[in-house]
Amino acid sequence: MEEKPNHKADQKIGKVFLVFAGICIVALPLVVFSAITYAPKEIIATVLETASFDFDHNGKTIFEKYDLISDAYLKSTSTGRTLSQYYSRRQYPGSPPEIPHPVEAHGITLGCLTCHASGGWTESLKKITPVTPHADLESCMQCHVRPVTDTLFRAIDWRSIPPPRLGRSHLPGAPVPIPHDLQMRGNCIACHVGPGTVAAIRVEHPSRGNCRQCHVPDLQVEPFRR
Repeated sequence: MEEKPNHKADQKIGKVFLVFAGICIVALPLVVFSAITYAPKEIIATVLETASFDFDHNGKTIFEKYDLISDAYLKSTSTGRTLSQYYSRRQYPGSPPEIPHPVEAHGITLGCLTCHASGGWTESLKKITPVTPHADLESCMQCHVRPVTDTLFRAIDWRSIPPPRLGRSHLPGAPVPIPHDLQMRGNCIACHVGPGTVAAIRVEHPSRGNCRQCHVPDLQVEPFRR
């Protein structure tokens, strides 16, 4: 027996096609009209600005810190701290110094900046407190630790590197170069001005605020050649 053709299915497909064609015919003039009358708006490109690095290693911060220091502190004399004592609290020159006194925690925070943010006399220790060059960093014990023993749990043959030599001016009477990196040590007045500083590295002109107007880092190992 021959199979009869399904005319109803063909009619259904035909109706769908006619509906789709009708929609296209109606929408075509609208698409053409929109394309003719379209006026592109000005495209504003968002440019990501590159990180702004202070050419003077946050020199503006030095002036702000300088303005907060009293004239009496700037003109006061240094204590009896020596360079040997200064380096004895560090594993190597430039490393974070150890904490030489007991530390009390207040909840989850420490009171380090209470004394080390601005310095001054500490009655409990009977000493002048040195100023930290990075008082904006509050997690002090992330780098500074309190020694709990004088012995090593394991013998090692590690030795520190020699500290930088002071002076080294290129000309007689010229400003001395900065013998260390400026990372986290860019606030010059913290270590070179005031009674908490080491006498050997205390500046003779603390009233001048912008130290790096004359003093520049001297980290070049090889001599410059054209």
